[in-house]
Order: sequence, then structure tokens, then C-alpha cells
Amino acid sequence: MFTGIIQAMGVLQQRSESQLAITATDAPFLKDVAIGDSIAVDGVCLTVETFDATGFTVSVSPETLQRTTLAAKAAAAAMVNLEPALRVGDKVGGHFVTGHVDGVGTVLAIVSTGTSWEFTFSAPAAVAPYIIPKGSIAIDGISLTIAHCNEKGDEFSVAIIPHTYAATTLQFLRVGEGVNLEADLLGKYTRKFLRLLDSSTPQDIDLAFLQAHGYA
Repeated sequence: MFTGIIQAMGVLQQRSESQLAITATDAPFLKDVAIGDSIAVDGVCLTVETFDATGFTVSVSPETLQRTTLAAKAAAAAMVNLEPALRVGDKVGGHFVTGHVDGVGTVLAIVSTGTSWEFTFSAPAAVAPYIIPKGSIAIDGISLTIAHCNEKGDEFSVAIIPHTYAATTLQFLRVGEGVNLEADLLGKYTRKFLRLLDSSTPQDIDLAFLQAHGYA
């Protein structure tokens, strides 16, 4: 379990067909890392296999590479966001993030507003039903609040403050790039429970439905 509060950035590289290496010389949590620990790499929960003071290695399955942006980022030796797993007693500054990516979105627009930035993304069908105004979403592992979205939920915007911009890979994103998206865990459970409790629940739960049933 993670919170979406990024603690460091690193460089992702392909070591073999199924193994990735992350160089992170400025990651303070590496001093306490152990083999078998979970670390979210751009929002993907991965298991540490080897490590030293400069970084760590992980293995990835073909499914993980197909469902996320890791393959493309490793090929480009791109920067990635890093967060170690939540420990008992840690602050929960963001929201509960599992590290299981629901789909890959695309950067549609980036606008500087003087004191902040507004990013607009597309969301695939697997994520769109959970996109609501002021709801939570993890983008490349970053806990963010949805500022605006269209009715279908397949297009949404987030506002980024200077600290978040400087401390994460959002500063490197460009229009057209893909991002890992994880929908809010509570929203996914709510949707499933509603279907189980009411066979008349529509397949597509929109904002109007959630408001009518007291969820938004």
C-alpha cells in the first residue's frame, strides 16, 4: 500500500527482457531498503531483488510491461517517481494507492497559470467511470485531486502546485506522452458493491448517478 506522496525520483533502465534497474542516488529510503520490499515505480508496485546505495533492480512480467508505461520509459532511460511502501505509523498525506495500474492515459494539454500548472489527460474506458470532480487519482504514482472532468470521465484536469511539479516527473511530461493511472480504491469498491446490491445498477456509473445515491 502507498499514499501517492513521491519521496524521490530515479532513472529507469532495461537490464534484461524481464529485469529493470532504477538508479536513485538521492533516495533517502534506500538506506532502509531490504530485498523483498515493495517500491512504487511510476505508480507500479514492484519488488526489490537487489540493491545498493545507488539504486535497486526489479523483475517485471510481460503483463506489467504491456499495461504500463515502464517499457517505453526504460527504453528511453527516463526519470520515474519512487515511493516505498507505507509503514505502520507513517503519515497518509495523499490517498490509499495500491500500485496496481488500471490503465494508461495520455497528456492532452499543459498550461502554466503563473503560480501553478494545469494538466489535462485522457482516461481509458477502464478508468473513466471513476473520474469525478474533486475525486482522487494516482498519475504515475502521484496522488492528485481531479479539478475538472467531462461527463463521461474520459478527459480530466488536475492543478499542480510548484512543490509537486518540482518534486515529481510532472516537470518532464510533454503533450502526447502516456501516464500510468490508478483510480481511487474506494470508488472501485463502491461501484462493485452497488452492482451486487442492486441488479438494476447501470453498467456506466456517472456523476449524476453518484449524486443521486449520496456518493458525491
